[in-house]
Amino acid sequence: MSEEMRLIIVSGLSGSGKSIALHVLEDLGYYCVDNLPAALLKSAVDEITSDAGPHGKLLAVAIDARNRQRDLQALPRLIQEFREQKIHTDVLFLQASDNILLQRYAETRRRHPLAEHGTALRAAIAKEREILSEVINSADLIIDTSRTSIYELADAIRERVDRRSSDTLSVLIESFGFKNGIPADADFVFDMRCLPNPYWTVELRGLTGLDTEVTTFLDNQESFVAMHADILAFLERWIPEYRTAHRSFLTVAIGCTGGQHRSVYMTEKLATSLRAQHELVLARHNELGNRRVSKS
Repeated sequence: MSEEMRLIIVSGLSGSGKSIALHVLEDLGYYCVDNLPAALLKSAVDEITSDAGPHGKLLAVAIDARNRQRDLQALPRLIQEFREQKIHTDVLFLQASDNILLQRYAETRRRHPLAEHGTALRAAIAKEREILSEVINSADLIIDTSRTSIYELADAIRERVDRRSSDTLSVLIESFGFKNGIPADADFVFDMRCLPNPYWTVELRGLTGLDTEVTTFLDNQESFVAMHADILAFLERWIPEYRTAHRSFLTVAIGCTGGQHRSVYMTEKLATSLRAQHELVLARHNELGNRRVSKS
């Protein structure tokens, strides 16, 4: 492990998975502090920088909506100062839909930190989103955990956040089904629904874009080949611009109707093509259950 200071700021909505994220980072060797007052962040970084101790120079802190508003508003400038000091800093923001958060609170029967003096839970969630607006605007990576298991969240943190070196852009290509909605974390969205659909071929209906029969079918479609070439050319044109702008993460969503055939194979094919030029490219399939992530 390099002696470079590494700081990960974990923030997000209550119930979206911040505690899980901290536990994962702790297992990865980070010194973790939950619910750190934002006003004390600089002191914590200075302490780790001056004397790393047995944990090395790895620090992860969770900052939530219970901070003073002026301290949260000062956070973007403080993050910029850290980066100017060559401190490798990533801001991870976790969120989920209101309905999912309401469901999680109903299941755990925990009290929302802002639900005081009779405030309704839905109103508390809305207030929290408002308070954390400055933080989400500074986020390098936003993960929507509405349909994400704790294991998938842990994998995302290990693969996208911990593995990323300070000068590397982490690229995620993810397939999805429009019937379940567009992923909230996407920077670019491409629609495959205009392409020939293997679903209407009976022997291919129960397969996915990971199966040879489906990939052969799609590779024989001129429109699929042309769509791949066009999207690849677009990404190869703009990924360098994201690097120049010092972006740390880029998420590209590839959608078809059900997220089983066309979007899955296009995601794999694009990821394979991009890996020839870029160091950290992941592929994820949102509709395939346990068959979700490929790294090579």
